[in-house]
Amino acid sequence: MKVMIAEDERLAREELIYLLSQEQDIELMPSATNGAMLLELAAVHKPEVVFLDIHMPGLDGVQTAQSLMSFDPKPFIVFATAYEQYAVEAFRLEAADYLLKPYDEERLRQTLHRIRKIQGSSGASAKPPVVPASRQVAEIIKNSSSTIKPKLLVDDGSRMVVIEPVKISFAVKEEKLTQIHLSDGQMHTTRQTLQELEEKLIGYSFFRTHRSYLVNVDFIDEIEPWFNGAYNVILKDAGRNRVPLSRVAAKELIKRLEGG
Repeated sequence: MKVMIAEDERLAREELIYLLSQEQDIELMPSATNGAMLLELAAVHKPEVVFLDIHMPGLDGVQTAQSLMSFDPKPFIVFATAYEQYAVEAFRLEAADYLLKPYDEERLRQTLHRIRKIQGSSGASAKPPVVPASRQVAEIIKNSSSTIKPKLLVDDGSRMVVIEPVKISFAVKEEKLTQIHLSDGQMHTTRQTLQELEEKLIGYSFFRTHRSYLVNVDFIDEIEPWFNGAYNVILKDAGRNRVPLSRVAAKELIKRLEGG
């Protein structure tokens, strides 16, 4: 079974490669770090199964999956992400399955068994039967551990750190890195851009106060004038940190805080 992976986080990609390499019947094709690269490689290597991270720079997993639907034969698609709420995307594109990160070895085996079963019963080119949307969403969420709440998986260069988004007070761009500050004073550094981090935190209460700062609105305690029409936001975290608030962002933030 020819398998290809598209995953922009190095350690997550290496973990999946390792887990898949333990399966005797799997032939791993070259991996991709973004959707465009995956489509180029898939056109050459014709994978039977593609593991797609939903959040990738450029073409995301959903857009990449839409393009893969035009391939002949179409590959099985398995979405992978740290966010359980994106299960709805899986049924819309008739995905074979949906895996939460960090990966669970037994859950991955179940996915591979399901694909092998379909292939064995209807031939190598078989595709998963179309399941009514409501049923498939229910199955995907049921198969994902209901006790696991969405986490943020951060590659800090030497390890994968699991962070609860609600504990982040703010994040700041520092040259080519991003610092993630937690409310208890801890700090993690990642190669992810601030834009990529903001996209992964969609659904939580984060606001871009400045082009270099992303702030958890729930931790805002005060807004104080600074100079030239700009402001500082004072956070109720362990360090009582101050972050800049631009004039342009100030009006929108105040409106949001007032429920407008």
